[in-house]
Amino acid sequence: MKSITHFLCIVFLISGCSQKPQINLKKVDETFVQLQEAKINPLDVQKSKAEMPLDDFPKTHLIKSEFNALPNWENENHSAALQAFIKSCRSPKTKDMYNELCEKAAQSVTPKYFLQNEFEPYEINTHEGKKEGLLTGYYEAQLQGSLIKEYPYIYPIYKTPKDLIVVDLSSIYPGLKNYRLRGRIEGNKLVPYYTRQETKMKNIDADIICYTDSKLDRFFLEIQGSGRISLDTGETIFVGYDNQNGHQYRAIGKYLVKIGVLKLEEVSMQTIQKWLKENPKRVDEVLNYNKSVVYFKQKEHAASGALGLQLTPRRSIAVDQRYIPLGSMLYVNAKHKEKNFSSLVMAQDTGGAIKGAIRADMFLGYGHEAREIAGELKSPLKLWILLPKNKDKQTI
Repeated sequence: MKSITHFLCIVFLISGCSQKPQINLKKVDETFVQLQEAKINPLDVQKSKAEMPLDDFPKTHLIKSEFNALPNWENENHSAALQAFIKSCRSPKTKDMYNELCEKAAQSVTPKYFLQNEFEPYEINTHEGKKEGLLTGYYEAQLQGSLIKEYPYIYPIYKTPKDLIVVDLSSIYPGLKNYRLRGRIEGNKLVPYYTRQETKMKNIDADIICYTDSKLDRFFLEIQGSGRISLDTGETIFVGYDNQNGHQYRAIGKYLVKIGVLKLEEVSMQTIQKWLKENPKRVDEVLNYNKSVVYFKQKEHAASGALGLQLTPRRSIAVDQRYIPLGSMLYVNAKHKEKNFSSLVMAQDTGGAIKGAIRADMFLGYGHEAREIAGELKSPLKLWILLPKNKDKQTI
């Protein structure tokens, strides 16, 4: 119970950052000092025009920009970008954010003109003035499986456990609307749910979708969040994220660096899998470092994200919704192995490892190429959000 209490204390402290920003002269002076300590010239901030926080997202700092400042904007496939926006408008969150622009987009015959005439780009940065973050990639995993537990199909893919309790804290503390408390009842107490290691030793109260032949493939399915499973009957089923055990995600790549078997610059999905396959006796030790466990549900179609929409390769990204609203349209700019990732994208997903304002995980699709790029993509990122020109914003 102590760990739950500690967690709540941390969450309540975080909620103090969720109040509407107000002008405070003392705060202005403190900000000036912070800029100096960070070696940022306050005059440069002024040149970039006013910072604009998103409504209900006061931790997100935006600098007004222009379309000609977006790298590779002229070479963008504006028609495909607009179609991605129209598709995302099927979700209530995108509709709520962009209102009548969803209907106008469906009637537009000049995509580039529509985008430039109806939206304004704002560069996302941090309160400290940082303008670069990180772009990674994910893909739709492919596994081999069976509906029957029979060797080699012995590793279960679980549905959400029936005894997993999810507490929505926003009903009592509105400032915590993006937080959920997960656990199980033991006696009359809510205690943390079983970790990855404990799950292996317990018969958890959960239905099983199917069994797969590789614990490594099952683990990386959890990291990707969605996948297709080729059954031994010749059928293919689709699975996607449904829930999580409540423990914080911990990257096993960091653990391999910590124990000295990989260097930080060497870490990728490929190098992690290679080391694990070469050291089978230490697989459980490494995987158990990540106490977080993901539970799945069967889906009717290929990979879909947090908005419930089927993801579009290179047009759908996962974001940290504490900083960026799901359903929003953004522009990403990054480079990987001479390949530019500069395009309009839609925020349609989230992920346990996606933390921070300038952070995105791009969905790259399905198949060998998508897997290879996703496994290695780890590039500096610049990020813009596109807002309606007539949106009422509060300046600070």
